[in-house]
Amino acid sequence: MKVLFLGDVMGRSGREAVFEHLPGLRDRLKIDFVIVNGENAAGGFGITEKICRQFYDAGADVITAGNHVWDQREIFSYIETDKRLLRPGNYPKGTPGRGAGVFETEKGRKVLVMHVLTRLFMDAMDDPFACVERTLEGYRLGATVDAIVIDVHGEATSEKMAMGHAFDGRVSLVAGTHSHVPTADAQILPGGTAYQTDIGMCGDYDSVIGMEKAAAIARFTTKMRRERLQPAKGEATLCAVYLETDDGTGLARRLEPVRIGGRLAQSAPV
Repeated sequence: MKVLFLGDVMGRSGREAVFEHLPGLRDRLKIDFVIVNGENAAGGFGITEKICRQFYDAGADVITAGNHVWDQREIFSYIETDKRLLRPGNYPKGTPGRGAGVFETEKGRKVLVMHVLTRLFMDAMDDPFACVERTLEGYRLGATVDAIVIDVHGEATSEKMAMGHAFDGRVSLVAGTHSHVPTADAQILPGGTAYQTDIGMCGDYDSVIGMEKAAAIARFTTKMRRERLQPAKGEATLCAVYLETDDGTGLARRLEPVRIGGRLAQSAPV
């Protein structure tokens, strides 16, 4: 199976990169399943029903979110109706929405997608490792589902790496989101699980993690929040990871970073 996972979409620039490049990527690489992290898609803060529908029209199968999932008020009711929009699963009991789901490809293969928030340098949440363990109790890779992907959304590289090693051999891919900076450690772990600490963002890299530079710099140099941060508007780089799994085991056979457009060095599977 071929899976494409797009990192955090940042504002209008990031959305336009997804709309421009995703349909062609899906067709050229014969992608079976697409995941998009959309938590910053609405002006850098959250996501809306309209944007979700636009991502689905562009070729996304599932949208994950993150700690900014609640930034747009309308999402509280919408997330209950859209089973393809996932919020982190380790939010407290009673939080709207769901943190995992099994989705079927056009070829009838089943993909389990899980989404968790880490805890180091983030708001206090339930244990993400225990959350993943509980979810995995009902599934077995290569038997009940054909692929398992975990979106681990967080700050600390150590915590994300620990998540990858903790579930090595039991899932297809553990991929980090949130930092908006692509890491250079895409690899297949010893047990056969693909891993990258952070996919990076789909956004303008002539920025401070996707935000216009002047206001972001001022926050560091003056410690005063004089104006709301705004997403940078230049050409975005679409950042993603491309995964191929073994049809028998569901483990990874190939993992490659994808970077298209914008300022970063370009990279795409042949």
